[in-house]
Amino acid sequence: MIECRAPQNPQEYEQYYQLRWQTLRAPWQQPLGSEQDELETQSVHRMVINEQGQVIAIGRLHFTNHNNAQIRYMAVADSFHGQGLGRVIIDALEQVAKKFGVATITLNAREQAVGFYQKLGYQGDLVSHVLFGEIKHIAMHKLLKSAISKHPLAVKELEHTWHTTIPMSKAMGINITYYDQKKLVTTCDLNINKNLHNTMFAGSIYTLATLAGWGWLALQLHEKQLQGDIVLAEAEVKYLSPVEGIAYATTSDKNELSEFTRLKNGRNEKVTLTVNITSGEKVAAQFIATYVVKNRKMN
Repeated sequence: MIECRAPQNPQEYEQYYQLRWQTLRAPWQQPLGSEQDELETQSVHRMVINEQGQVIAIGRLHFTNHNNAQIRYMAVADSFHGQGLGRVIIDALEQVAKKFGVATITLNAREQAVGFYQKLGYQGDLVSHVLFGEIKHIAMHKLLKSAISKHPLAVKELEHTWHTTIPMSKAMGINITYYDQKKLVTTCDLNINKNLHNTMFAGSIYTLATLAGWGWLALQLHEKQLQGDIVLAEAEVKYLSPVEGIAYATTSDKNELSEFTRLKNGRNEKVTLTVNITSGEKVAAQFIATYVVKNRKMN
């Protein structure tokens, strides 16, 4: 039985990169290390492992901007071709992309692999580049359906509220990329939220997380046709690692959907939420906050 997941320890990453090098670099006499680039730490990695613990297929996804991502470094071990493992990797990467609200996935397919990607819904026939002077690549893309399409008006109204009543949110370029009633994902423009180390400014992380939690509550109220004024009562943020590349604030799956019983009974409601700031799939900061939804009749 095979398993598809992210590498979980240094040993698995070593196998992951070794297969990438052996398949995509070694045959063209490229040195060990040439199989990696500067985007590894901010990317999503997937690998297929067989029952013997061998890494037999790999692929990577990285975010190129707020709504777009690129698949790179697809490889299947030579003795495992023809078993559908490439499709397994693509499906896994697309599922991650959808959860972050990616609208378009691009890739540069080696000429002999174009048919494979066409069967998976990718389109394109223009040459993007020629690698090592001989490997022709074709630029291809695929459109993904956004979960926001289920709630376009509510999401649009929430973004409008942010940008008109909280000027900082507009200046930071904060917008919503995904919402499915249970989870909300927001992002911002890293180019205007950097610190001197070229990573995301701590104050921007805090603001992005605050609005993600606030927005999730606002949409929950909208779903239940309730009204209330949301304020942040207290919060704690843990900065775990630098945020490089595109950052996403994602409300945790562990957040309980509130029934707002106290609010319905004419009282204020207190809700505690967790929001994760991710760089790639890695949680770079964790925000735990308590919001109060004030009953407007009491205030």
